[in-house]
Amino acid sequence: MGIALTDSPTIRWWQALNPALYLVSILPGVAVWLLAELPFSHGALWPATLAVVLLQHGINLLNDAKDWQLGADTFKYDSWVRIHHGSVRTAFYHGLISLFTGGALGLLVLLLHGQLWILGFALPLVLLGVLYNAGRRPLSYTAAGEWATALCYGPGVFGGLWFVAGQPFDGTALSGMAAFAAFATALLFSHQPPQIDSDRQAGKHSFAVRHGAITTYRVAGGLLSATWLLLVAACWVGSGDRFTAIIFTLAAGLAALWVVRVGPNPKRIMLSAALVFLLSAVTTTL
Repeated sequence: MGIALTDSPTIRWWQALNPALYLVSILPGVAVWLLAELPFSHGALWPATLAVVLLQHGINLLNDAKDWQLGADTFKYDSWVRIHHGSVRTAFYHGLISLFTGGALGLLVLLLHGQLWILGFALPLVLLGVLYNAGRRPLSYTAAGEWATALCYGPGVFGGLWFVAGQPFDGTALSGMAAFAAFATALLFSHQPPQIDSDRQAGKHSFAVRHGAITTYRVAGGLLSATWLLLVAACWVGSGDRFTAIIFTLAAGLAALWVVRVGPNPKRIMLSAALVFLLSAVTTTL
């Protein structure tokens, strides 16, 4: 199934890739590095983070393919379906290849480091991510979509990387999971309001369709503020570096105030988060 692309702008693969979007998978790995107290192997954390990025890439492709197939996001100029010349099938198989590659890399990391027990909670959450776009009625088209996003990026991504790094299940772990569940959901909500009309026509019951743009932006701002509060708390409780904790607190506070004041959208959320973590990472290495 395809849609005529004769009047569509020509785009390149790197425009559809939109590297900034993958910060939602990379930043949890950076957060683990900043918050971890016990010694851990970078040889496990960073390849596992790459595996998460590949899984996200695959899910993004499946999402574009499903939205195009069901009539949502067909106006999206940087859809992967456009890169594949309107072929939903090609975008779908591209997504599957990325999913299997990320899954294989993640499994290899766990095998090499004797951590196969992590699969006990990781596999159901990967399956949940696939179901987000699978079937005639994917989770992304229901009210369960935001809950699936929160679970996949909170306990799934941050939690999985935390345990891959050999860290204990403690208050810092719980704060990090809750923080990235809130962060991913805030990012999702900030993305929805401009698509309300097309989502409604496609039968997509997103949060913005159900509650309207104003409420969605307000909730996104609240979730983003909760993200920084939780991470600041985790930083002070779990980190032994007080200077880094002070810098992180100040940067996070300014980032939250700026985004909430000017209005949350994906670019502002990602840019501000990247700057906070970059500043904190530089401080840690000094």
